[in-house]
Amino acid sequence: MLEEIRQQPEALARTLSAELKRVEKFKRLVEKQRPRMVVLVARGTSDNAALFGRYLLEITTGIPVSLAAPSIATLYQAKVDYRDALVVAISQSGESTDTNLVLERARAQGALTLGITNESGSTLAKLAEHVILVRAGREKSVAATKTYTGQMLAMYLLAYALGGRDVRIADLERIPDIVDATLGLEPEIDALSERYRFMRHSVVVGRGLNYANAFEMSLKLMETCYVVAERFSSADFLHGPIALVEQNFPVFAFAPPGVTWPSIGETIGKLKALQAEIVAITDSGNHEVDATATKIIRLPRRVKEILTPIPYIVPAQIFAACLATKKGLDPDKPRTLSKVTLTL
Repeated sequence: MLEEIRQQPEALARTLSAELKRVEKFKRLVEKQRPRMVVLVARGTSDNAALFGRYLLEITTGIPVSLAAPSIATLYQAKVDYRDALVVAISQSGESTDTNLVLERARAQGALTLGITNESGSTLAKLAEHVILVRAGREKSVAATKTYTGQMLAMYLLAYALGGRDVRIADLERIPDIVDATLGLEPEIDALSERYRFMRHSVVVGRGLNYANAFEMSLKLMETCYVVAERFSSADFLHGPIALVEQNFPVFAFAPPGVTWPSIGETIGKLKALQAEIVAITDSGNHEVDATATKIIRLPRRVKEILTPIPYIVPAQIFAACLATKKGLDPDKPRTLSKVTLTL
């Protein structure tokens, strides 16, 4: 898992370089007939990438985005009108049976279809009319890391193809270097993880573009460290779940500067008053968090808010991998899990 985390700068750069020509072709296609809506379908970590994509696409393109519920098709056999819609299936392996079924039926019903996968020869790559390949190389760890950030990069490329404002290729080309600099935090994060060796429960909060990262960090803590990790929007957290917090309760917060900071900052402030243990992931552009967070993981560079999600998840991935090791667990082989999960 740690080795694959370290491979992310190269994987991201390779994906961007190799797929840009294909994305430009898709951009020309959708410029002629812009979809009236986008439907994203995925499971597990890929579903968290889809959640990020929902925020990114709606913020930058104004096109309504829905996250598909595969059981509507697989269990209830409902027919959904996908005409004039772009249906995007996201799967690391490209072999998720329910994800592929939704895509197949959507295409039969007249939808424009796109697959995002790490496997060029997969069923998904063959089912979809168009494909963005995540060029991460084989992912051996059960816990997905480099394919998650690769899928997030693919969502940026999709936003670019759909005419997304503030999504510029020149900015995306900076992400691998930002991630590479962030990897330098590994010794610091490894040392910090020792403090949480006996942690059994936690909460992860985020908002906006980093809301999906709250889901992804909590998933990594659950599947590699066996920690019960609840995840919330900072806004939803204040509507009730904050009641579970008591002294020294561990809370992890994605705290970038920008439009989400007032909400995150308010939440962290209330948590401090409850004497919670707050670990904030931020960058050099936010020093207001210093007054409220217990511990800070600070990226060495200031990052434009729209670009924060990929580099911000990297410290969370490192933390989960290091914590699992501190607990005497093998993060590469979580109990009862396999790399490809087949569900209908």
